[in-house]
Amino acid sequence: MDAASQCSSKERPCAPRPVEGQSVLCVCNTTYCDEFKREIPEKGQYVAYTSSKAGSRFRKSYGQFKKDSYSGKKCIDVLKVDPTKTHQKIQGFGGGITDSAGINLFSLPPNMQQDMINSYFSECGIEYNMGRVPIGGCDFSTHLYAYNEYPIDDTYLTNYSLSYEDYHYKIPIIQAIMNVSTAPLQLVGTVWSPPDWMKNNYGDSGVNRLKDEYMGTYALYFLKFLELYKENNIPFWAITTTNEPLNGVIPLGDFQHLGWTVEKMGEWIKNDLGPMLRNSSFKDVKILAVDDQRYSIPMWFNILLLLAPEAEEYIDGIAVHYYVDKITPASILQETVKDYPNKFVISTEACTGFTGPTDQRVVLGAWDRAETYIVDILENLLNNGVGWIDWNICLDMIGGPNWVQNYVDSPILVNAEKKEFYKQPMFYALGQVTKFVKRHSYRIEMSNVTVCPNPEGSDGTSENVFFCNSDGNDPVYNSAAFLTPGNTIVVIIYNSGDAKSVVISSGDKEALVELEASSITTVEFQNEDGTK
Repeated sequence: MDAASQCSSKERPCAPRPVEGQSVLCVCNTTYCDEFKREIPEKGQYVAYTSSKAGSRFRKSYGQFKKDSYSGKKCIDVLKVDPTKTHQKIQGFGGGITDSAGINLFSLPPNMQQDMINSYFSECGIEYNMGRVPIGGCDFSTHLYAYNEYPIDDTYLTNYSLSYEDYHYKIPIIQAIMNVSTAPLQLVGTVWSPPDWMKNNYGDSGVNRLKDEYMGTYALYFLKFLELYKENNIPFWAITTTNEPLNGVIPLGDFQHLGWTVEKMGEWIKNDLGPMLRNSSFKDVKILAVDDQRYSIPMWFNILLLLAPEAEEYIDGIAVHYYVDKITPASILQETVKDYPNKFVISTEACTGFTGPTDQRVVLGAWDRAETYIVDILENLLNNGVGWIDWNICLDMIGGPNWVQNYVDSPILVNAEKKEFYKQPMFYALGQVTKFVKRHSYRIEMSNVTVCPNPEGSDGTSENVFFCNSDGNDPVYNSAAFLTPGNTIVVIIYNSGDAKSVVISSGDKEALVELEASSITTVEFQNEDGTK
């Protein structure tokens, strides 16, 4: 790959390829890839960006704020933003840097590799600023492996070294990202499983536990990984305690995992992982608990701290996964940490296509999967989530490779044979958020009212009648607003229905915004009330 991003001087629109019964793919090849640039709105104006089922991809439109922007004859929704009322500070957005992602990325010609990195992380892309990296292998590898598999019972991990996959896939990708990223890249490291000899069943999957004698060794397993990546000039922002620990309890999935009891994990954090990390040169690396589904948060956080209260000293935040979000209310993200105001919640893994026949996990052009993404992202952000990390940044045309055929969909799919890669609708749903909600933005209050004109002659006036949909305390679940470090306001609106108009109100001025049917629209404008 080139040493740095070389964005075009002009925008390049999506090269659309319609998919029957679905939306469109945007095609990148050896000579062309779409590029997208954000415009800074002038005072009193807004810039809107829309992606839709009909095929819009970051379509730009413009408008002005003025007093009494709407005097129509139909009822209309008004979204009123209040930048003086702030909520959580945003950390960032990103994707999974896996072995499979590396295999697919490096199957393309060098200029296309750079185009994909640019598409995700550069100023002409959607400006990811985070990534999640497996510590050792995961199911999105071509084979089962861990570090220091031999010699067995090696308590001090004397043979700990990185793998071929680290040196040929993950590290080169991260270095390429760091060359183009518009913000410092923050990485989250996660272990799926340590070597089998550390576990009581000597197996990669099934019901298993860490042997008591290797509690300190498992903490050392994390520390040595951080040291070896630092030798390659790659720092980590956070680690998680173990990927989906419930998988080794129930068990779920045939791929590698490590099960825990809540009591043992609490003991391990307070006695081993926490002290080892905090007394090392990596003392500022954050420790994220849970790293499992929403419904398991009370188990791996609240009950854990009840049994091992000393562990709170070491836990910085909670990592959550997406896969069964529909059965667990998003409010759990707020409720769990309401008594721990110094803890944060971040989504660390999500994808679509994880169920059904293995040869049907990928659906080209699926707009409904873009909708699934934007709904989940907004739900998380409206419930004090500080970020959202997608799973694999790219996969092949069947959603792999994956050594247990646990195929899934991805925002970018690679067709190495044709020297093409395809940006799915999910990519643009992500970009409608990640491009604009910069690190250290704040979510701000936004209320929603419906405004209807008075029936003619009802009281001799032409004033509007207001019907309140939200009391200002409950979030409006199809939209969210943010105040950015650049003192702009960003409003993201998901419209699942027919085309319609909405009014955005800020201070004493309003703007009329047109929404396409089945669309996601991001509106950005200057904050003019002096709040920063």
